[in-house]
Amino acid sequence: MKASSEIIIPRAEETIAAISTPFGESGIGIVRMSGPLSESIAQKLFKPKKAPFSFISHHFHHGDLIDPQSGNPVDEVLIVLMNAPKTYTREDMVEIHCHGGYFVLQRALELTLALGARMAQPGEFTKRAFLNGRIDLTQAEAVIDLIKAKTRESLEIAGQQLRGLLYKEMASVREKLVEHLALIEAHIDFPEEEIEAIPQAEMKQDLLNKVQKLEEWISTYEEGRVFREGVSCAITGKTNVGKSSLLNVLLKQERAIVTPIPGTTRDVIEEVLNIHGIPVRLMDTAGLRKAKDSIEQEGVRRAKERVADADLVLLMIDGSRELDEDDEEIFREIDAKKKVVVFNKKDLSQKISSEAMKKKFPDHSIVPISALKSEGIEELKQAIYSSLVHRDLRVSPEHLIVANIRHKTVLSQTRKNLSDALMGLEEGASLEFIAFEIRSALDGLGEMVGETTTEEVINRIFDQFCIGK
Repeated sequence: MKASSEIIIPRAEETIAAISTPFGESGIGIVRMSGPLSESIAQKLFKPKKAPFSFISHHFHHGDLIDPQSGNPVDEVLIVLMNAPKTYTREDMVEIHCHGGYFVLQRALELTLALGARMAQPGEFTKRAFLNGRIDLTQAEAVIDLIKAKTRESLEIAGQQLRGLLYKEMASVREKLVEHLALIEAHIDFPEEEIEAIPQAEMKQDLLNKVQKLEEWISTYEEGRVFREGVSCAITGKTNVGKSSLLNVLLKQERAIVTPIPGTTRDVIEEVLNIHGIPVRLMDTAGLRKAKDSIEQEGVRRAKERVADADLVLLMIDGSRELDEDDEEIFREIDAKKKVVVFNKKDLSQKISSEAMKKKFPDHSIVPISALKSEGIEELKQAIYSSLVHRDLRVSPEHLIVANIRHKTVLSQTRKNLSDALMGLEEGASLEFIAFEIRSALDGLGEMVGETTTEEVINRIFDQFCIGK
């Protein structure tokens, strides 16, 4: 099967190397190696400060990184050898802790490559950990989620998966299904033998329990995805209703220019904000009105485009002014969007009653605020959160949350297989049909954790990683 990277399955005899810390200036930078040549390469590159010397696994050693051809020192480093199998990849590994300058790290990497290592592919260290059986595929996916986590809640969701909660839950589901399948297939293969009767009532109840458990996990996906991936949120409304002021007060910094001149915001301004654990990408858009020049016209076009694509819209209305045709046109444009109505300038004399707004938007939260005086902002944050998360998901080490579309897809298909098997038992279907559905469910669960996953899927997952992880 063709994958996007050159390497589909790493060869165990190859030693890989990569810079594992971000590029830029820092106190420390790390070059790591994994594979059979790791220790021998380290011995050629490292000159200890004290002699005699020999590597001790999982201990730091202080010395110089040298160019083996000239013998000249490149950097003062700490180096650690980790012998298999007690390593991240279950292979021999070496980490060289250099000073964190770009050229120092690049030179250290070049020296490892010159001595027989090759450049690692994206995610190849974690791919080797998976292929060598140290982690399952769901744990490997959790590594990238952990790296990309933007809030404590998204970190915890990735953490529970990395700790193997999803794998353990899948294993508990599979264990009993294997027993059911073994008994059914024994009856199919040896119909004349005296084999224990199939306890249909017990099997029906167990399948029903599993279907309900799968439905419970699947139901967490939409909100789990919100924590994992975040949402895009467009602030929209006509000119001078306070959109830029709201962005600034939410961010607690002067990010957008605020003036009384209509049309000040010409382009879309974006920033990410943590709202009760949800990464929210806020977009301050140009005021929606008939543009007076080509620049403003482009700003309005972009604003409409972002509003159309946004997961959530903050519809801002100036409560100190009567509604006009511009407001009504905006209401029509975003009628189908999920939204929170922000009733701004509550510190001024009001020209629009809250009752009138509730009649106009009966199914949406209406939050009165004063962006100028930072009033009502916490209530607005709670309204944003409540519009995205409708229940307490109890993000905890014990409560499984599904936040990955691949997992949801597999669980949905597994639920269908078990539902069909349960229906077949109730309707007296053939044992072959029941066995097929249970076997398909087991295959799906095996695919989720990586036991029966295709190379194409595996490579697509690891291609999302950075090089060095």
